Parts: sequence; structure tokens; C-alpha cells
Amino acid sequence: MKPDNSAPVDAEVKNDYDQPVAYDAEGRPLYAHPPISSTPTTLTQPAAQQVVHIARSMDPIKQEVSEDMKKRHDLATRLYPALNLSENEYIILALRRHPIGLIIPLILGVFLIAIALTILGNYPAIVSALSIQGQLSVTSAIVIPVLLFCVLVGLGMFVSYYVYVHNRFYLTNESVIQEIQLSLFSQHEQTISLSNIEDASYFQEGVLQQILNYGTIRLSTQGDENTYRFTYASNPKQHIATLNNAVEAFKNGRPVEE
Repeated sequence: MKPDNSAPVDAEVKNDYDQPVAYDAEGRPLYAHPPISSTPTTLTQPAAQQVVHIARSMDPIKQEVSEDMKKRHDLATRLYPALNLSENEYIILALRRHPIGLIIPLILGVFLIAIALTILGNYPAIVSALSIQGQLSVTSAIVIPVLLFCVLVGLGMFVSYYVYVHNRFYLTNESVIQEIQLSLFSQHEQTISLSNIEDASYFQEGVLQQILNYGTIRLSTQGDENTYRFTYASNPKQHIATLNNAVEAFKNGRPVEE
């Protein structure tokens, strides 16, 4: 009785499909069928991107604005026409610098003008006291230079005053707006949304700031390394309290009140 070798033969035939049946002239293996890759090639193909277009209404529904908010917005646009306020935005706080910052430049300017006019009025006596020979005419020697000096000092006082008073700080129901005047012809505006304000604080340094109640307001925003400052702010403690209440109300979805 001969053994049944049909199963091993089938196994060998089946296994031969994975083994080379011959080699070409360059020694490369030849198979009975192409080798089958275990990883489907279709999985490595990137999925095609699909663009979805969303239709927007040509006439979107506008949010209803209360009559009181509309009146406040109209009043703010009349009082502060240079500010770029949104449709529902109005001014809660308009903060200007304390006048203490103008004392030094104004006093210095008045002092210099007073000295120049004193020299002009006593010019003959000064020349006589110094025993200067060949005294020149008062008009040609001293009047024009002194008047020119006084005009320049007065112009400097005006520029200092203009730059100082045009640095302003506004709090609205949506943002903080700071107008920064760097020189007579250099000005820029910073707008910070109330939702981006992370910290609002103030500090007063020295006895003079405590007595006259002025200081520096400091703002910092989320994800921004810059710190925004407003110096010579009058009554900074009360204004920071108002600002923090507005920020908290805005972030919690409550109406911002004065």
C-alpha cells in the first residue's frame, strides 16, 4: 500500500509560489507570480481634500440695540468724533492726564522768558556796569535776539502742552482706546479688546503722587509681552476699579455699566 502524498504535494506547490522558480542572467529571482505586498498601497494615498462653500445671507439679521445704548453711542460720536467706535460702542470713561505734569515745562519756560525780558529792559545799565566801550544801538544789538529767544521758548511751551494733553485714555463697553501723542506731528492709537485684558493695575510712587492723587495705569494682555501704560493718570484707583468691573462684565456676557 502506497502512502498518500497528495497533501504534502499541495503544500509544496502552494509554498513554491513564494519561492523563486528561476534566475535571470543577472542573478535576479523570477517568481511564478508577482510578490503580493502585505500593506495595501491604497492606504498610503492621501485623501482628496473637499472644499465646502457656505452661503451667507445677503441681508443678515442685525442685533437689536436698546434705545439707551443708541443714545449713548450717538453722544459718544458727537463728543469724540476722532474715535473709531463700532455700532453699539459708547464711552464709559474718558481719562486725561493730571495737570501736574505741565508744571515743570511751563515754569521753566516762564522763567527763561522773564530772564530774557529782564536783560532787555536793563541792557543799558548792564553795558554801563560792565564798562563796555563803543555801546551799540539797543535795537540792533539786543532786542531782536531776545524777542526771537522768547518766541522759541513760547513755541516749546506750546508743543509740550499740546503733546501732554493729547495723550488720552478711553474706556468703552467693548475696548480700551489709548491715544498716544509722541510729538507735534506724530500720533498713533492703540485699541485693546476687553476680552484680551488679562491684568489691569495701577501704582503710585512717592509722597507727591499720594498727596495729589495721580499715578500710572498698567495693562497687560493675553499672549502679548508688551505692557501698556498711561502715566500721570488722575485718581487711578477709582479708574482701575471701573476698568476691572467692565472687563469682568464683558467676559461674563453681562452688560457693561458705568
